[in-house]
Amino acid sequence: MADIPTAPPPGGPLPADTAPPMVAFEQVSKVYAATGSQAAFTALDDINYSVPRGTITGIIGRSGAGKSTLIRLVNGLEKPTGGRVLVDGTDVAAQSESALRTLRRSVGMIFQHFNLLSSRTVFDNVAMPLEIAGQSPAEIKARVAPLLDLVGLGDKAGRYPAELSGGQKQRVGIARALATSPKLLLSDEATSALDPETTLQILDLLKTINHDLGLTVLLITHEMDVIKAVTSHVAVLDQGRVAESGRTFDVFMSPQHATTRVLLSSMPGSGLPDAIQRRLKPTPAAGDNVLVRLVFFGKTANQPLTARMASTLEADVNIIAGAIDEIGGEPCGTLVVAYPADPAVMERAAQFYQQTGLRAEVLGYGA
Repeated sequence: MADIPTAPPPGGPLPADTAPPMVAFEQVSKVYAATGSQAAFTALDDINYSVPRGTITGIIGRSGAGKSTLIRLVNGLEKPTGGRVLVDGTDVAAQSESALRTLRRSVGMIFQHFNLLSSRTVFDNVAMPLEIAGQSPAEIKARVAPLLDLVGLGDKAGRYPAELSGGQKQRVGIARALATSPKLLLSDEATSALDPETTLQILDLLKTINHDLGLTVLLITHEMDVIKAVTSHVAVLDQGRVAESGRTFDVFMSPQHATTRVLLSSMPGSGLPDAIQRRLKPTPAAGDNVLVRLVFFGKTANQPLTARMASTLEADVNIIAGAIDEIGGEPCGTLVVAYPADPAVMERAAQFYQQTGLRAEVLGYGA
């Protein structure tokens, strides 16, 4: 396979915590003016957020939170009402039409519904941005062929979109987004139209592109599973504001905002069975148990702590629910346990958590 020309920083991408951000939102607001019977609407309100260079960063939120508006500001399809959006240090809204066209060649875009031209072959769909840029047929062939190999479609160059599966169409979309050698790849709900197995394959491809090409990926989605599987950093939008942000692992393991907790509650292993949840009380009565959610991560993830816990507490410890997972490549797990809500037992438990580094959250009390 021919080499794919790319332009990462010498020696590979700089560490995300020392490199200047690939995208920076500085006090960004976007207000849509009133039209007819439609009142004015604030889509984004004082957004301050940076996308670390070389990362896969996710933007998540409910419908109407402002995710799509945010991504349209990055590629200049919308202009902010206030503030600045910087891509690799360049103020997007301040560019002339000519400069904006040049900037957009450094920003690839993949879409939820593929946006392929049905009358063009796979090869020609990928070649289209290069044709628009005025490259010669020889230059186009030298670029497109290795890209099709990269996305696993080297044998489909002469096929038409109607002959492809949904996953294959999205691979064509990714290859087309990479055609102009961008430094930033925008993904707008790119897996929403795909089945779970195909979604995982596309996410694996995005991770490969990020790692091998040193490409920064900004991913917009409403799917927490997608954020968990592929991103290293995440920002949660709520009513046009950044509710919280940080490393995906940290946000998932210790959500600080109510919106984040609601979004996470839909994931497997995050909640309790309804029958137990309904019986929980905020304060204990005589003979009650305390229900506690334990979070295992870092050095605690691979230690047999539950076996030691019953011995340390000198009480029965019942396992109510649990799940093992991986977030951003880091192992973690949750376990809901119940033990007597006796003051002496609870004191020993608190000391055990402090000594071992386990994160514990009291969920309530019940018989």
